[in-house]
Amino acid sequence: MGTHRDPCVKKGPGRPKQFDRDAALDKALVLFWRHGYEATSMSDLVTCTGAKAPTLYGEFGSKEGLFRAAAERYSVRFAERGARLLMDPERPLAAVVEAYLHDAAAMFTDADLPPGCFLTCTSATLSASADDIGGMLRGRHRRREAQLLAFFQQRQASGELSDQVDSAVLAKSLVCALHGMAVQAQEGATRADLDGIIATCMAVWSTLVRRVPAPGLRP
Repeated sequence: MGTHRDPCVKKGPGRPKQFDRDAALDKALVLFWRHGYEATSMSDLVTCTGAKAPTLYGEFGSKEGLFRAAAERYSVRFAERGARLLMDPERPLAAVVEAYLHDAAAMFTDADLPPGCFLTCTSATLSASADDIGGMLRGRHRRREAQLLAFFQQRQASGELSDQVDSAVLAKSLVCALHGMAVQAQEGATRADLDGIIATCMAVWSTLVRRVPAPGLRP
């Protein structure tokens, strides 16, 4: 997961290097993840990716365009992996939730990546003036919550989760757990620390799904 290809591949002796878009995005992603959007300059990105500034501008248009592409790269490489775990209808509800949390914990503490979550880390460092970028990141946070909501609603439709449970509250609760784990990892928490948090979450899971009534309904 932490292996990055060289961003430029030589086509032959004395010939120009070929721009490797995915490799450049992987390196830009790590740089933005570690330092944030506003603290990362185009000069930093040129040095990090090994590509010339005109190449980056020609491919992405601007630093903002490169950041947006890096955010999409993050979704493809990491966020969609968790989404795939939610789509396994054969595994029990609690097992899927636990696997989802452990997968996030593994990524948050991967030694080959900056600690925590790209979305959480970059959102936290934005100033109020970066509203367009902030809106894009908030949209990606909402996408994760929507995926969890759809998962719980599917399990309600199958009868595994009671209709009396507010699936929206469950989804928000898991998103909050993920945010908290990401911040803990960014502040130095280890994989064992996060696994302990997950164990606590799962210990109260059966109580949680019984005691979160939908609005207007009795548990």
